Amino acid sequence: MTMFDQLTGVEERFTKLEQLLSNPDVIGDQETYRKYAKEHAELSRIVSAYREYQQVTKDMKESRDLLKDGDEDIKELAKEDLQDLQESSEKLEEELKYLLIPKDPNDEKNIVLEIRAGTGGEEAGLFAADLFQMYSKYADSLGWKIEIMGKHVTGVGGLKEIIAMVHGKGAYSRLKYESGTHRVQRVPVTESQGRIHTSAVTVAVLPEAEEVDVKIDSEDIRVDVFRSTGPGGQSVNTTDSAIRITHLPTGIVVSCQDEKSQHKNRAKAMKVMRARVYDKMVSEQNEKISADRRSQVGSGDRSQRIRTYNFPQSRVTDHRIGLTLHKLEDILQGDIGDVIDALITHHQALAIQHAEAESRDAA
Repeated sequence: MTMFDQLTGVEERFTKLEQLLSNPDVIGDQETYRKYAKEHAELSRIVSAYREYQQVTKDMKESRDLLKDGDEDIKELAKEDLQDLQESSEKLEEELKYLLIPKDPNDEKNIVLEIRAGTGGEEAGLFAADLFQMYSKYADSLGWKIEIMGKHVTGVGGLKEIIAMVHGKGAYSRLKYESGTHRVQRVPVTESQGRIHTSAVTVAVLPEAEEVDVKIDSEDIRVDVFRSTGPGGQSVNTTDSAIRITHLPTGIVVSCQDEKSQHKNRAKAMKVMRARVYDKMVSEQNEKISADRRSQVGSGDRSQRIRTYNFPQSRVTDHRIGLTLHKLEDILQGDIGDVIDALITHHQALAIQHAEAESRDAA
């Protein structure tokens, strides 16, 4: 099926939806009406661009016909119009290719952000705290809200682990390519010799999963309660409010002790549990896709070294796309939009290439 076959089908469906949305029976059924209205809104941008493309194509044909006119002035004007129309046609065709890329159903979701210190001891914990600050400031710049689900701090102000919910429209679409290993090269504050150390922190970005996305049966989980503790093991709560939930089929374990209420800790732990189980389901599905059809960006491989933060050179390099920016301090203060935009653009280009290859194979 060619791109234009797809576009014809989309336009036919759009027209059908317009008819359905004016049907009294559909209007009277609010759930059905909302479903059709949502689909209509999603298709409207594609149809609008396609109709504009069709008009430009029609105008180009008329301009070519005018090139045969005997009047030299008319021919010159037609030639100028044709050049402008050709540029518009090419831009619209590229836009249509992008619009036809299958949308990730998770893109509009909130996320569970998990940051863990890896190799590097205390320095890795300090950098984990730096990364959490970076994402927090970026989220704040977009008006998103962050809810900490659980954290383990280190003795020097770092983070061994932190899990947070990021609430914001499109949070997953913006941050999904952040999953992987982030490497830092700098002189640790604990280093007296001034030597540069390399440490690593892992980041996982999981789409929030609702109960409709993944069903967790009560008989599939084991819930343990215990007394919450602070740094060094000291007790910070005199009641058994901390929660540990184990998902028996997968072995996934989630603990939460930040709240004084056992009920609140359980609710938070279940949010994280659903996200992790959903992520495991999606990962297993992706494993069934042949390797040649997987995108190199956004594969979700947490073991992949994706980025290096080099302090001596004030340099940040994303290894997946070969992007290097010399504004490390700005990036750690939350100015990561340029990196994220470059990753999204690269991923979209790969998706378009894949779609074009499939179209050629089908022809």
